[in-house]
Amino acid sequence: MDAIDLDDKLGLFSDHWSPRIIAALNGQEVKLARFIGAFDWHAHPDEDEMFLVLHGSFTMEFRDRSVEVGERQMLVVPRGVEHRPIAEQECSVMLVEPAGLVNTGDADASDRSTTGTWI
Repeated sequence: MDAIDLDDKLGLFSDHWSPRIIAALNGQEVKLARFIGAFDWHAHPDEDEMFLVLHGSFTMEFRDRSVEVGERQMLVVPRGVEHRPIAEQECSVMLVEPAGLVNTGDADASDRSTTGTWI
C-alpha cells in the first residue's frame, strides 16, 4: 500500500489508446491512457466506463451529441451507449472500468483492442 504518483506512471509509456492498469479494487481496474486523434465507435453492452481527464482535454462523441471533457473533469458513459473519444491534442486520462474490459467494446478493432497491462 504505497501512494501512486500519476505523473510518474504516465512517464512510463508514450503510446496512445493503450490503457495501463495502475490499481484494482472491487472488481474494477484503474487505468491510465494517453489519447490523441479519434478512437473507434463502440459500446460496452454490460459495462459503464468512467473517464477523468488529468492533463489536456478531449471530446466524447455520441451519435446524437458531443461532450467536451476538460482537465479535472470526468464523464461516465453508461453501458450500451455508443461512443468514441477524440483528442485534438494529446491528453492523459484515468479510466475506471470492470476488470478485463476490452477498450473497443463491441467494435471489430482487433488491431487496437486491449484490456490494459499493469505498470
